[in-house]
Amino acid sequence: MLAVDEHTALIGLSELRTAAPKLLKYLQTHKVILTRRNKPVGILIDYDEFKKMETLIELIEDTVLGQMAEERRKGAKKESYLSHEQMKRRVGLK
Repeated sequence: MLAVDEHTALIGLSELRTAAPKLLKYLQTHKVILTRRNKPVGILIDYDEFKKMETLIELIEDTVLGQMAEERRKGAKKESYLSHEQMKRRVGLK
């Protein structure tokens, strides 16, 4: 395992097999970049850190989509929207 910076290390896939127990402890405080023939192929991070990143990405997506919807609503003519009932009829649900 080769330290890249204080929070990241490189590890080859072959080394991964033999270093698994040590690696699991290391993941609590570091990211680990997996390499094959000295080229990055993946990254391992602590599960709690992954969940935080996933939550942040979802929040950003929701914010951007909400802003896009608001811009469309402001710029569209009222008659360009269908009501919920009109849409149900159009798709054959009513």
